[in-house]
Amino acid sequence: MPLMPKRVKFRKSQRGKLRGNATRGNYVTHGEFGLQTLEGGWLSAEAIEAGRVTASHFMRGEGRLYIRVFPHKSITAIPAETRMGKGKGEPEYWAAVVKPGMVMFEIAGVPEATARDCLARVAYKMPFRCRFVLRRSTVG
Repeated sequence: MPLMPKRVKFRKSQRGKLRGNATRGNYVTHGEFGLQTLEGGWLSAEAIEAGRVTASHFMRGEGRLYIRVFPHKSITAIPAETRMGKGKGEPEYWAAVVKPGMVMFEIAGVPEATARDCLARVAYKMPFRCRFVLRRSTVG
């Protein structure tokens, strides 16, 4: 079953602007290691699911995977060879709006070498350039 919201507040979503860096969700909070995006764009539900499957296969039940993005945005398209008018197209897929610096996946409970290998495989599935990040130490 694909990732999608149970209900939406508004029937039609607008395109919006993809600019600026992530100010929220830009550091590791739940796990020890994370996968941070270096580019912005729309991350499809299929790509998120592919990353989840890849990570769960690699870890084989060890550790814990946290997915920090959820596809809230519907991406619509009008069928090819359709005349002008007739309203907005049907939703093609659901996507998460991702800005540069956002942490998409986190891992806890595994050694750093395993986490690096796992998140490298997940990064291969992502449509953006990504980097491996560590949790910030709370000194204070």
